[in-house]
Amino acid sequence: MEIEKRIKSEEIVGEKEIKNNNNSEKIPIKLLRVKSEKVAYIPYVGSYEKIPELMQEVGQWLMDKKLKMTGLVYGTYFNSPEDVSEDKLQYEIGFGFGGQVVPEGKVGIKEIPEHSVLAAIHKGPYTKVGPVIHAVIEYAVKNGYDIVGPISEAYFNDPMVTPEEELLTEVRLPVIKR
Repeated sequence: MEIEKRIKSEEIVGEKEIKNNNNSEKIPIKLLRVKSEKVAYIPYVGSYEKIPELMQEVGQWLMDKKLKMTGLVYGTYFNSPEDVSEDKLQYEIGFGFGGQVVPEGKVGIKEIPEHSVLAAIHKGPYTKVGPVIHAVIEYAVKNGYDIVGPISEAYFNDPMVTPEEELLTEVRLPVIKR
């Protein structure tokens, strides 16, 4: 699987109990060392409802440029709907790719450097990922990690063909150990 090529190392460092729909489950928390990756992305301010359209736009842009997608599809979230109104949400949606291209229009190009993240998998609708995000942040705070960047989500399957309850999202929180 492509994701394995992007992970330099992986270690389960703990687990956290989360509550979802009156159920409780323990999720493993992993410390990942993620390799650097070149990405095409679109930054956006506004509702999360725009995410599917932005994903399609970046993917189509890469296909039009005849670039090879590496499999990474991600969103990085710079603030939270718990803290700001929907019209002030700031995020970017992007795809990893191989090849050479220059930014164009709304699409930016950058290299995400190698970094460490605490990560956990959420299975189910994207709208229900909140408890996993909170669990990863709480684990970091209680276990001696400094949070050094915004939360990201890596999307492992296609929402156009995958039932909502089968969607896999990896929540990634950039950290360094104190």
